[in-house]
Amino acid sequence: MWRKSSYSNQEGGNCVEVADGFPGVVPVRDSKAPHGPALCFEVASWAAFIGELKTGHRRP
Repeated sequence: MWRKSSYSNQEGGNCVEVADGFPGVVPVRDSKAPHGPALCFEVASWAAFIGELKTGHRRP
């Protein structure tokens, strides 16, 4: 089941959706193109990415 980012608004915006229930990977897609392609990230890589977003760190 796909779920939209908690930062999404009612106007659609630039949002992503992630799917649950896929062992070892996190599928990610553009919420405006639900029938388009999805990118799959390893769970550890996705968790590290989200962790960096939450701390506000940016890499050059």
